[in-house]
Order: sequence, then structure tokens, then C-alpha cells
Amino acid sequence: MLQPDGWPRPKGYANGVFAEGRMVVTGGIVGWNAEGRFADGFVAQARQIFLNIAAILAEAGAGPEHLVRLTWYVTDMDAYLTHGKALGAAYREVLGRHFPAMAAVQVMRLVEPAALVEIEATAVLP
Repeated sequence: MLQPDGWPRPKGYANGVFAEGRMVVTGGIVGWNAEGRFADGFVAQARQIFLNIAAILAEAGAGPEHLVRLTWYVTDMDAYLTHGKALGAAYREVLGRHFPAMAAVQVMRLVEPAALVEIEATAVLP
């Protein structure tokens, strides 16, 4: 984790990450299961996304510890901010206590109309 002197310590993410190796890059991952059914609600969709990201990482022989960046696209920033504790719990349950650099951006809508959140992931394997 890259943490400049004097900066406030981030909670649940890193300001920056240094990594070398082979990259795994996902597209925008949404909160649906293998049958294409969306989980019900913001936190449930985020949890399903974490599971989906973990499955993609596993295909590359990687795990959550290899994540260096997550970019969240949310349709309702208030839902993201309001559910911080539940999102953190779901994240830790699926991806553990490894916190990559993250950004969250509110968008008007996502390609899948039922999607409330979409996340892009970048991982680096040594």
C-alpha cells in the first residue's frame, strides 16, 4: 500500500498500490448469478459481484490478495454510502481483509437495467 506521510489512513481501501507481474483485468461485473438472475438489493448485488470477481480471479490462478484496484459504478451514491457497514462485511466475507485502491462513481444507469452497481477489477499476479 502506498500511504504518503501525513495523509489520513483510508478505511476499506488503499490510496495506491505498487505491483509487478501479470495482470488480470475484468470488465464491468454485475450482481447476477450464473443463471443471469440479479440479487435483490444493493448490498446483495455487491456481494454477488464480489463472488463473481473471486470466480474470475480463480480462473487465472489468482485470489483476492492479488487485487490492486476496484472501480465501482453505482446508480445511487446514497445507497452506497448508507450501506457502508454491510458492504464492508460482505466484502470481508468474500474477499477478506485485502483492500486495493478503489474509486466509486455515480452513473445515471448501467447497461443491465436491473443492475444497481457494477465493479471493474484489476489484479496483478507476481
